[in-house]
Amino acid sequence: MAKAKLEPLGERVVVRPLKQEEVTKGGIVLPDTAKEKPQEGEVIAVGPGKLSDDGKLLPMSVKVKDIVIYSKYAGTEFKLDDEELVILRESDILAKKS
Repeated sequence: MAKAKLEPLGERVVVRPLKQEEVTKGGIVLPDTAKEKPQEGEVIAVGPGKLSDDGKLLPMSVKVKDIVIYSKYAGTEFKLDDEELVILRESDILAKKS
C-alpha cells in the first residue's frame, strides 16, 4: 500500500511531533498520561502561502525538514498511515531551530 501524500492548503504546515523523553533524568519511567504535550516537531509538508489583501502570494517562512517550536494547544492532530501528525497555521509556529 502506498503512503498517502499531504498537500496543506494556504498558510498551513504539516508537522511530525518529536518524541518526548520516556524516562526522567532520575530514571523514572513516565506513562503516556504524565507526558507533556509535544511542542517541537519536524515540518514534513508546507502549503503555498497566504494571500495578501491585494492578491499577492506571501511566501512561507518555514520549509520541509525545519525543526519548529509551536504553541502547545495549536493545530489539529490526526493519524495518517499509523503516524501522529499535526496541521498548524504558520502563525502558530513560534520559532525554528537553526
